[in-house]
Amino acid sequence: MADAPDEALGLRFQVHVEDIGDLGDWQKCEGLAVEYDIFEYKEGGENGYVHRFPGRAKHQNIKLTRPISPTSSTVAAWVGKVLNGHVRSTAWIRVLDASGKQVVQWNLTGAFPARWTGPTLDVTASQVATEVLEIAHNGFTT
Repeated sequence: MADAPDEALGLRFQVHVEDIGDLGDWQKCEGLAVEYDIFEYKEGGENGYVHRFPGRAKHQNIKLTRPISPTSSTVAAWVGKVLNGHVRSTAWIRVLDASGKQVVQWNLTGAFPARWTGPTLDVTASQVATEVLEIAHNGFTT
């Protein structure tokens, strides 16, 4: 098994928003997480444990990072639509391997751009111009 390639090394992330289109490939994706409020019920006569029940789900914002690309204008258009009242969409994040084959996909419901940060443009610095997009959503499925 020592000769098997590390499949995670060639991964990339594609993002697509319904009614907006393809937002392109991204290098980094953070925030695919869910946490449940826990409700405890102390049953009378049961002293061995406390019943614990899942409550409301809390989802973090998805934070995507990449170098500026030709699809950055599509991202800007989606961010701009929030001001015009078009807020929530269905979106998906698809993980692709090095050959372009889908590994997994998360479907985001009620997604909208919560924050966009553009690059710092400095001709004296030798750094890649990156953008960061944060997506708020109501939950995800695979």
